[in-house]
Amino acid sequence: MQTKLFPPLLISILLSGCATSPTGRSQLLIMSAGEMEQMGAQSFATLKKDMPIEHDPAINQYVRCVATAITNEVGGNWELVVFKEPSANAFALPGRKIGVHTGLLAVAANQDQLAAVLGHEVAHVLANHGNERVSQQTAVSQGMSITQAILSPQSALGQAGMGLLGVGAQYGILMPYSRAHESEADIYGLDLMAKAGFDPRESVTLWVNMGKAGGETPPEFMSTHPAHKTRIDDLLKQMPKALQLRAEAQAKGKNPQCK
Repeated sequence: MQTKLFPPLLISILLSGCATSPTGRSQLLIMSAGEMEQMGAQSFATLKKDMPIEHDPAINQYVRCVATAITNEVGGNWELVVFKEPSANAFALPGRKIGVHTGLLAVAANQDQLAAVLGHEVAHVLANHGNERVSQQTAVSQGMSITQAILSPQSALGQAGMGLLGVGAQYGILMPYSRAHESEADIYGLDLMAKAGFDPRESVTLWVNMGKAGGETPPEFMSTHPAHKTRIDDLLKQMPKALQLRAEAQAKGKNPQCK
């Protein structure tokens, strides 16, 4: 009987989870905001236990200055941790959590380039990309509880759940966002950094720097992203709007000075 009832039940779940992304793309979002926040909080707590934290006051002040300018545009109380890790990486999680690796600071050469990365990562959260991936996995697995799995982060299933949130690379499991997700985060993040008063043109320079830093092997942050030329072309198409948003932000007195 369960086999006969499952298809209608699944269809009901899929229909109830329909949503629209910031760019108008259809999304499947089965998980509630509360469930996603729980997953994000548990993942972040695990990372703080397992990864070394950077305590240098100057580094923390600088990263916090940039992150605060970005998050002020979206509201809420965001927790930021700078991890003492050599990889050029950053991430944001549901529940308003942001992690930045110190290795990123060697590639993001100024406040505007760092803002491009953080705007991109926060955009993933705002666009519910993590929820979308967890929902897709939940539907495909026909009942596998990612929410329960994340409560045991050291298990294989728990690590897979962390991968769905975008932080699994530290555990050898990387479940990349799709190119559609990455492109959305680029566009949304570009507008976000511009609204905060940062120079959106530096987003293009950032990707050039990322390419030079990676050589034949791109930095972790880039490893699942679209090709450089595609990404830069898309950013340049959005640049006139972003520059207008920045001009409006500066007219309101938003002029970050993070050093």
